[in-house]
Amino acid sequence: MATTFVSVPLKKASEVDLFKPLSKFIGATYPSGESQAEYVRAAEEVNKLRKSAVGRPLDKHDSSLDTLLRYYDQLCAIEPKFPFAENQLCLTFTWKDAFDKGSLFGGSVKLALASLGYEKTCVLFNVGALASQIAAEQNLENDEGLKSAAKYYQLATGVFQHIKDSVLSALNREPTMDISPDTVGTLSLIMLAQAQEVFFLKAAADKMKDAIIARLANQAADYYGDAFKQCQYKENLPKYFYFQEVLPVLAAKHCMMQANAEYHQSILAKQQKKFGEEIARLQHGTDLVKTIASRYDEYINVKDLSDKISRALTAAKKDNDFIYHDRVPDVKDLEPIGKASLVKSTPVTVPMSQKFTDLFAKMVPLAVQQALSIYNQRRADLVNRMIAQMRESTNLTNGILASLNLPAAIEDISGDSIPQSILEKSSSVIRQGGLQTIDQLIRDLPDLLQRNSEILDESMRILEQEEITDNELKTKFKERWQRTPSNELYKPLRADGANFRNTLNRAVQADKVVRERYAAHSEIIALLCKPEAELNTAIPSGNPTRSLQGSEVVTLLKTLLASLNEVKKERETLENDLKSVEFDMSSKFLTALAQEGAINEEAISVTELDRIYGGHTDKVQKNLKKQEELLANIQTAHEEFSKSTQSNTDANQREEILKKLAAAHDQFVELVANLREGTKFYNGLTEILLKFQTKCSDIVFARKTERDELLKDMQQSMAREPSAPNLATPAYQTAVSINESTSGPTPAPRTVFQPKTQTPECSPSSSSVCENQPKPQPPARPPPPSVGSTYAPTSYGTVTGTSAPASAPTSAPVSASPALIGGTGMPSQAQGPPYPSYQGYPGYYQMPMPMGYGQFGYGQYNMPYVYQPPGQPPFQSAQQPQQPGYPYPQQQYYQQ
Repeated sequence: MATTFVSVPLKKASEVDLFKPLSKFIGATYPSGESQAEYVRAAEEVNKLRKSAVGRPLDKHDSSLDTLLRYYDQLCAIEPKFPFAENQLCLTFTWKDAFDKGSLFGGSVKLALASLGYEKTCVLFNVGALASQIAAEQNLENDEGLKSAAKYYQLATGVFQHIKDSVLSALNREPTMDISPDTVGTLSLIMLAQAQEVFFLKAAADKMKDAIIARLANQAADYYGDAFKQCQYKENLPKYFYFQEVLPVLAAKHCMMQANAEYHQSILAKQQKKFGEEIARLQHGTDLVKTIASRYDEYINVKDLSDKISRALTAAKKDNDFIYHDRVPDVKDLEPIGKASLVKSTPVTVPMSQKFTDLFAKMVPLAVQQALSIYNQRRADLVNRMIAQMRESTNLTNGILASLNLPAAIEDISGDSIPQSILEKSSSVIRQGGLQTIDQLIRDLPDLLQRNSEILDESMRILEQEEITDNELKTKFKERWQRTPSNELYKPLRADGANFRNTLNRAVQADKVVRERYAAHSEIIALLCKPEAELNTAIPSGNPTRSLQGSEVVTLLKTLLASLNEVKKERETLENDLKSVEFDMSSKFLTALAQEGAINEEAISVTELDRIYGGHTDKVQKNLKKQEELLANIQTAHEEFSKSTQSNTDANQREEILKKLAAAHDQFVELVANLREGTKFYNGLTEILLKFQTKCSDIVFARKTERDELLKDMQQSMAREPSAPNLATPAYQTAVSINESTSGPTPAPRTVFQPKTQTPECSPSSSSVCENQPKPQPPARPPPPSVGSTYAPTSYGTVTGTSAPASAPTSAPVSASPALIGGTGMPSQAQGPPYPSYQGYPGYYQMPMPMGYGQFGYGQYNMPYVYQPPGQPPFQSAQQPQQPGYPYPQQQYYQQ
């Protein structure tokens, strides 16, 4: 019994470079090092794996199927680790419809989506399709081939069922017809029926009990019937099911499996001494195989089954006629045959391949990456807040000491020399470059700002330009333009651009504040940068207070200032400690993701930050509290010191200058720190903006590619659509000179029926007068054509005879002669035949179609019929001789 199995064609994919966008994301997300290099190599391997899986024709072999399965497993593995969104990696996957082979004027239907779910669905479809092809190639004559075929058909069943359940949620838009739920649902039923048939063949080969074999065959017939009904009642299935022998195969298989079930059930009836039932079932089986032989013989050969049933029926009838004489019941009265299903669709569980190895096993999922990013931001905010608090306390301390002229006041004993603290501060400023350093840093800021602004402006410009183009095409094509609007797709990018713009504006304001502070303190900083002799000259002399040297209050102030310096050094150590704390939160987030399926980042981060930085926070608070106590004691001691000093004008002037010099040092240090921080900020922002610009450029390029593909598909789609016939008369058929003469047969003009108008001579009251009126006569028939006339066109819409009779009318209206279409001698539709030809008109005659006419099939011997007016030879242009290579010589035309 030769049988046929349905296999599914593979989808074809367009080439996609996975390496470039994946490596870009890796370079932007992970720091340079061994891990980054390993991830880049893994991205290259994934790109090679895709080329092997979908970029070449696949053999119907286990190795090709395993390659597809490994690629699908790898897609599932990297899905949570990379942002495969339309506005992230900008990867567009294009696949052609597996069942649409295209047409002469347009390519096959295809769909391009920036969705990894779409890629997974198409790859999974190819898994099911290739499994069906491998199963169909198995040798069903041996046990190993039957087992393999059953395994692959069950795999295909599970794959197509999985696509049916997940395709709409994976795509979020209308898929192509081959992966639509109706199509893959039907394919799943077909594969399930074929798997059940294989189990039937296995049971028959193993010579199992006839009751079991009958149940298996009846279940297979039921599955085939369900698949056949699915094909019949689903209007939106591909034409593949109707024109590629699928539907007749399903119908034939349904009858064949039912016939097998009846045959084996008849054997069971014979064993139970139910000879009438045996004959009835064999008769029903005979009817079924006759149906297959008469309708589906070209698809399935059931000769062996037919002979087997026929021999059994002959023997059963002979025995019953001569021995048993059992009544043969009607088929409708027979007890239904039971059903037994041994097939089970293989569920889609990752990994599907036993040889799969995750190339990105060390890379954490994207959810963990995002959680780590937010955690790092929380950590940076906490550390920066504590550091800023300590630096603010240091600035407050410096400001208070400068206002008290400490420690210069207790060092200025002679009244005419520079205090040691002032000399140290002057040397520090000179070593750092003084005003030249500040001037250079300030000059660099506008260039850095301008570069960042230009990058941001260019990024937003290309987005705006692409959005304008998209809106224009959307306005032009309306509902045909089916893709995500640019204004929706670019919302996250525009939000990022707005944040960058606000950041730049805040940076400009900060630069302005720094310049104002520099302008206010530049003069005293310049004084602090002078050599020691010039600085000493610039400081006024004051009366010394030698009596205070070695006094208790001076000693107390020196002790308190030394303790304050220790507190400040302790803060520097704390700041370094805060910056150096490192803790890997990946394990915490991975554990939470594995246990709960989601990450509560805020709760985990807050708990861990308290645990890690709790001790440092306590040390910072103790340091700040100790500083407050020391400053309070220093202010009290300074009040006592001020009461003990002699106050005069020179002393006051000297003290004010020393205060300003001390403050100038602090302002210089703060200005340099701010300017260097600004330079670092602009340089860091430049890298971020360059990545942002690259991201914008990539998505615009991807959108441009998608736009070009969509325009190409629309052109092909419009080329495939049938155009409406143009019934208007072409200008070249009507604009003919009246002076052109015509010869040959002139068709009769159309008879135009005018509505009757009653005249005084012919009214209802004067019927006798009306009877005397002459009846309208029909127009004269045209003269017969000349035998030797040969027609050649002189211009569009006119014909002239080379041997026309002299009496041929030359003043006939041009509209009376039929126009030629394309030089074939066929009258145009606008001119019409010489008799009325439209329905409802008196004298209408339906033009008969030629024998053997077929509206779809045009071949060498069934070209479209061309109407030739009777009595006229076929048109042959005098200027265009017969084309060379025409298979038949031109025949002489004879008048009929």
